[in-house]
Amino acid sequence: MFQFSSSLHFASVRLFRFLRVAVGLTLIVLAVFYSFVITSTFINDRYRQHFFETKYIDPHKDLSIFVTNSKRLKAVIVILVRNSELEQLLPTLRQLEERWNKKYNYPYVYLNDVVFTSEFIEKTSAVTNAKTYHDIIPSEMWSYPSWIDQTKAARSRARMQNDHVPYGGLESYYHMCRFNSGFFFRHPLLKEYDYYWRVEPGVEFNCNIDYDPFAFIQKNNISYGFTISLKERANTIPTLWQNTKQFIKDHPQFISPRNSAKLISDNDMETYNLSEAYLKFFEYLDKAGGFFYERWGDAPIHSIAAALFLEKTNIHFFNDIAYKHRELQHCPPEQEIHESGKCQCDPKNNFGNKHLLSVD
Repeated sequence: MFQFSSSLHFASVRLFRFLRVAVGLTLIVLAVFYSFVITSTFINDRYRQHFFETKYIDPHKDLSIFVTNSKRLKAVIVILVRNSELEQLLPTLRQLEERWNKKYNYPYVYLNDVVFTSEFIEKTSAVTNAKTYHDIIPSEMWSYPSWIDQTKAARSRARMQNDHVPYGGLESYYHMCRFNSGFFFRHPLLKEYDYYWRVEPGVEFNCNIDYDPFAFIQKNNISYGFTISLKERANTIPTLWQNTKQFIKDHPQFISPRNSAKLISDNDMETYNLSEAYLKFFEYLDKAGGFFYERWGDAPIHSIAAALFLEKTNIHFFNDIAYKHRELQHCPPEQEIHESGKCQCDPKNNFGNKHLLSVD
């Protein structure tokens, strides 16, 4: 059960508002006409063969994507965070600024299900010269829909907790996954942007990023990017693929003829290994109740949507971006970048043939 998920996340709004889907680096890009995501994903031979078919100009040598402040795209860094995570977040922000954003000053949007403290607003604003916006998530985006049996949902959380599923007993985690799957790109603060990069507290960016990834994905019409791919826990999504297959049967018009379904299924989508399409897909899954009765995460939802709705050429492996989330790391393997002194990571420690399960 593979998914492109759990970390670096770039994406464009088109995936969500129109046809393309974005998911995971913890960087996402929202674009009305482009969609792109970076997730931390382990790239085995299967992924490499699939995604390295498309050749691009080396972004480090393409002067057209070394965008200056005056030529910034309509893009934003989005962070869903709690007040209690401030001390985890600050080192991430300082590193992202030093490694990349001080050259571009892309704005930050901070979202929370409660009001941000004055300390949080002051400290996160002081880290950057870019504009910062802080807002609360509308209650209708972070609450139980009318069709959910909350007693049944509580029993499900208790069962997950007894089975030692990460975050299985944490009610807010279920709301977060649902929000990230179907609502964050509809938040009022994101309406003016075309691309987004979703960042999480505590992640590390251990190499300089010497070009504008937003410009790169726009130029190459990329909708989904990734650096690490994980297996999802089967006991958190027992009916997700069953519901996905039913959606495909009911809405075949949304499926791309040159999709990447083989990456999520080994046998013609019989097993699980944007836009109008994405919104319909989310609404279908939301009605099924799996966000609360099971523990469907936003990462597998985004990954399935990207694999089904996007063409292969809309998906890109960002091998040159260093990213670390807890024990998961991707470090660029090219010797040249390490000899330049722009990296502080070791490719030997990359998440390789460790079949870890996603906890995001």
